[in-house]
Amino acid sequence: MSSEEQQDADEDIRYFVRIGQTDLDGTKTVERALAELDGVGRRVARVIAEEAGVDRSATFGRLDEDAIESVTEAVDGFTEHAPDWLANRRNDFYTGDTQHITGNDVELTRDQDINRMRMIRSYKGIRHERGQKVRGQRTKSTGRTEGTIGVNVEAIKEEQAEEEGGEE
Repeated sequence: MSSEEQQDADEDIRYFVRIGQTDLDGTKTVERALAELDGVGRRVARVIAEEAGVDRSATFGRLDEDAIESVTEAVDGFTEHAPDWLANRRNDFYTGDTQHITGNDVELTRDQDINRMRMIRSYKGIRHERGQKVRGQRTKSTGRTEGTIGVNVEAIKEEQAEEEGGEE
């Protein structure tokens, strides 16, 4: 490819593709660009690309408007086509429906869930309040936020050096 052909190819690309409220990198493949969207991982991105009828290894910014629109529709209607076990919010607390949340809604929903757990004073809510581990991890030796517990070897050596220097 000559430099002119390369320059023409670079002009055809859209560097930012907007889906929802998120700008995705148009220089990456469809699968990798979709995986940057919150709530969409590699497996979900592959299913979305297949549902939209787009080659997942194609450069996202080189797709035409119709293909990008079909990808956007596939992201919005993901729960209609995908199995329930692939959705990220099954049996929603308020509606009982299975949803797949993407974009900024992921963080907002997570914060609402944590606040609900705090308000009802559940075990997990109390652990969140205290800043402790929530999911049953061991805490005997990890997750410490205070200073180090145990022997501080450097301090002992400094004290010994001072004592030896002071005796002479």
